Formats: sequence, structure tokens, C-alpha cells
Amino acid sequence: KAQHRRYCIIAKNFSIKILALAKIPNRLMKFNLFGGRFMDNAMFCFQCQETAGNKGCTIKGVCGKEPQTARFMDMLMYATRGLAAVNYKLREKGLACKDAEHLILDALFSTITNANFDDNALKAKIAKTFSHKDELIAYAKENGVALPEMDEIWFKVEQHDYLSFNDKVGVLSETNEDVRSLKQLIVYGVKGLAAYVEHALNLNFEDDEIYLVMEEALYAVSSHDLSADELTAMVLKVGSAGVKGMALLDKANTTTYGNPEITKVNLGVRNNPGILISGHDLKDLEELLEQTQGTGVDVYTHGEMLPANSYPFFKKYPNFVGNYGGSWWHQKEEFSTFNGPILFTTNCIVPPKADANYIGKIFTTGSAGLPGAIHIAPREQGKQKDFSPVIAMAKQCQPPQEFEKGELIAGFAHHQVLQLADKVIDAVKQGAIKKFVVMAGCDGRMKSRSYYTEFAEALPQDSVILTAGCAKYRYNKLPLGDIGGIPRVLDAGQCNDSYSLVVIALALKDAFGLEDVNQLPIVYNIAWYEQKAVIVLLALLSLGVKNIHLGPTLPAFLSPNVVNVLVQNFGIGGISTVEEDIKNWIA
Repeated sequence: KAQHRRYCIIAKNFSIKILALAKIPNRLMKFNLFGGRFMDNAMFCFQCQETAGNKGCTIKGVCGKEPQTARFMDMLMYATRGLAAVNYKLREKGLACKDAEHLILDALFSTITNANFDDNALKAKIAKTFSHKDELIAYAKENGVALPEMDEIWFKVEQHDYLSFNDKVGVLSETNEDVRSLKQLIVYGVKGLAAYVEHALNLNFEDDEIYLVMEEALYAVSSHDLSADELTAMVLKVGSAGVKGMALLDKANTTTYGNPEITKVNLGVRNNPGILISGHDLKDLEELLEQTQGTGVDVYTHGEMLPANSYPFFKKYPNFVGNYGGSWWHQKEEFSTFNGPILFTTNCIVPPKADANYIGKIFTTGSAGLPGAIHIAPREQGKQKDFSPVIAMAKQCQPPQEFEKGELIAGFAHHQVLQLADKVIDAVKQGAIKKFVVMAGCDGRMKSRSYYTEFAEALPQDSVILTAGCAKYRYNKLPLGDIGGIPRVLDAGQCNDSYSLVVIALALKDAFGLEDVNQLPIVYNIAWYEQKAVIVLLALLSLGVKNIHLGPTLPAFLSPNVVNVLVQNFGIGGISTVEEDIKNWIA
């Protein structure tokens, strides 16, 4: 025994030296003496663009996600795949459960990057998903519905074991790199799709065909006998459902709030206390504005909520002031000067430091969550959410500090742009507009994202930028001018509104009598960050759009072989320098 202990000490010291040389944190790895391997990362996540080293976060999420939070998310996804598989089999018999559909949406949305950091909320969602899955299994047996033998359906996990099965439920449980890559591409596409579908659901718009594809996709990810070709086909099927999901949300938003119109959005502040609403959900904004009327409290949008200023419906509220701040990653500085409470309706949360002066002023709702934040409960049937705690806090706060003045022009969704179609087409025919550059997608913290500002500045004066998403904050305040009265930056709205860019491109194709959208003078230079950008990409691929450039890096979850397939079949590429890309794509 003494000799064995000495061998263990020697092995341990040897492993520490190797780890130190390799600069790998020793405390996060387990040395397997007999296998000679390093095992058990504290976590593994590579779903966002900022993942560590463009390989994967193993210590703590760059987003701020703690290791145990990542593991809870892995378990929630595992439980959700099982629930989706059971409901998919019930759907084949016309017995699909509506509650299961909604649980799946919430789980997927909760695991999107920067959406939910609350371990207790995640554990509650896991328990609820497992419980509902068991109920559906019993329901399937009662109705003679055969369920396949797959772990996600039958494996039981107790609450005290949620953190103990990462090897079984985590991303790396699939050991084939190419299969894992395709499966994660499907999963992240479905997560992005769930965000669009949940926003539409909040406005009482649904589509059973989309639920079918989402469940089928999660069922496919749980399967171990699908070929790479079958998984690739599922990737494109998810993309096609993405087009339907974006169209559904567009219909929900415009039916409820009217078509966005060209609007000058105020960037200054007033001398009243305010509430800053961030995220994407327009239903939450509507109810907040309704409840703040006559209270002396103003409402400002932040980040991806900026496009709400362009909807006719919201302009009737006199306390709806304008937009405060820029994209999501600036929030630590901007929230500290806003003074009032901040309401997160969806993702784009950056966990604040313990000494932040706004630490006690954050509220979350919907699928969003943050430890220490006050969570606004879901709306009950036929009622509004109760935002009175947010309003009460706002009344006790000082007005926002002003850090910029002026206006932004927004509201160039497809309905508005198509009203300008004749003017745009004439400008193209006369040579005044020679290129449309789609610069949609996400913003992020990496210094390399200054590329997008420099690219916009370097574009020739006969180029028009089509944008949607928070990527626009890299250039939407630049003095880029116009072409015959047509602004050189046409902002279609949120990342949720990327459908507008598809509609505009297809309308231009028809207007010029072209057979293929790829014949248009359009360049796609898309910045991505999280999973809603993934579903936009898959939607474009499903429509046959080619030669899309992604940056600032290609996704870490794409294996070299999968990247090769995307390059060969769709012309997917990365970015280089501004000078080279302008030369190769524009000139």
C-alpha cells in the first residue's frame, strides 16, 4: 500500500508538471493513471462565436456561464430531446401534446447563449421536462404508440444526479467529430428557430408544421444510426423550417403592430425616471408601455429592441422615448448611467460584476434568467404580465444620464423597402446602385469585429447595406449618406426580422427577371454570434443562396469535413482583411 501511494504521488507530480508546461488548469482535469488520459472538463460548450480559442469553453463560459450551469443546460437539452422524440411519435398518430410543444420551445430558448444563467430555474425546467416526458410515455402506452429504444426516452435521471452524467448527455458524448458537427448544427439551428417561434406564440401565432420539424430534428439528433447524408438533409430541412418560422413571426408582428415605417429614433433622454427594455419580445414591450402610461415613467429600448420604435402601434404611447445605448456587450457601461431598472425579455444578458451599481435593478422574464434578478412571472390566460415591481422601482430612481444625442433612421423592413422598389430599381438600372451588401447578424466583444465598421466605411459610394440584427451597431451611426434619397444603410430590424432581407432579395430577383437569386448584385458578409444567426444561415442555404461569408471566425462546432461540404456545395467562406474582401467581392 505504501509503495502504491508513492507511485500515485509520483504520477500526480508528473501530471502536474505536464499540465503546467501545457498551461492546462490542473484543477479542472482528472488524471486517469491507468488510461494515461486527461478527462472530465469542468464543462464543454462551443455554441457561440466567442467560445474560448475558437475551440470550446472548458473552464467557464466566455459568456459568463458557470460550469455547473453549462451542465444543467446539457441535462435540459437531453431531457428536451427525449420529450421531443416522444411527442414526435405521438404526432405520427395525431396525438401530439400542445403543452409539450411549448415546453420544448422554452427549454431551447433558455439554453441559447446569454439567455439564462439561473441554475435554480434550469433545474426546475429539467424536472418539469422529465415529468412531462414520463406522462407522455404513459399516454403513448395507453394508446398503443410504439416508442423506440433510445436513451433519451427511457433513461431516468434523478434531480440529485443532474450534474453526474455529462459524459452521457453533453456535447462530447458523440465521439465521431463529423457526426457531432452535423448534429450540433441541427441543434443550434433548432434553438434559433425556437426563439422566433416563441415570439410568434406570445402573439398567438403557431404552425404545427414547424413543431413537427423541430421534434423530428431532435429525434434525429438522438438517433445513432443516421448517416452523414441523412443528417445533412435534416440540416437543410431545419433551414426550410427556419424560413417558415421567420415568415410566421413577421406575420405575427406586422398583423399585431403594423408594418414598420421609416422612423427617426431619438437617442437622447428626458428628465423623467425611465425603464430600459432589452431583448426581442414585442409583446412584453406592449404590456410594459400599457402599464406605464400616466405613471411619469418613460420607456427606452436597448440593443435588439431598437426596431420597435418603427412600428406604428407603439408610437401612440407618449412615454415611449427612443433608444438608449448600443449593442448588448456595451451594457455594463450603459446600464450604470441609465439609473433606472432594466428589463430583459430574452437573451443578450451579460452577468454584472458584484460591484456594479445596477446590480439590484435587473428584471428578467420569459425564458431569460439571472441569479439575483427579479423574475416577472408568465402571463396568465387572458391577462397581462405584472410589471408593477419594475415600475415601482423606476419611480424611486433618477432620470437617465445622457451620453449621446441625435437620431437614427430605422424601419426599412420589406414592406417599406418594397414601397421604394421603383426608386431602387431605377437606381440600379442607372448605375447609381451597383452592389447590395447584406451585413446582417450579431455584434460581439472581439476586437476583430472592428472589421465590420471598417468594411462599411470602405464600401464604394454606389453600395447599399442591407442589415438586420445588432451587427448594425458597428456602422449605423456612421455618416454614410444616401443614394438619390435612398439611405446607404437599410435597417430591416432585429435578427428576428432577417426574413425581410429574404423578401427583398426575392422581390429584386423577380423585378429584374432573373431565374436565380444568386444572379443579383448582392454580397453576403454576415457577422454571427449565437444560434439565431445559425438558423438565418440555414434558412438562406435552404433557399439556395450561395457564397455567404461568415465572420469574424467560422463556427468552432463545424468539423473540417463539414466545412469542406459547405464550401463545395454552397460556397461558404470566411473573411480576411477589409482591403482584400472589398477587392474580391465588390470591385
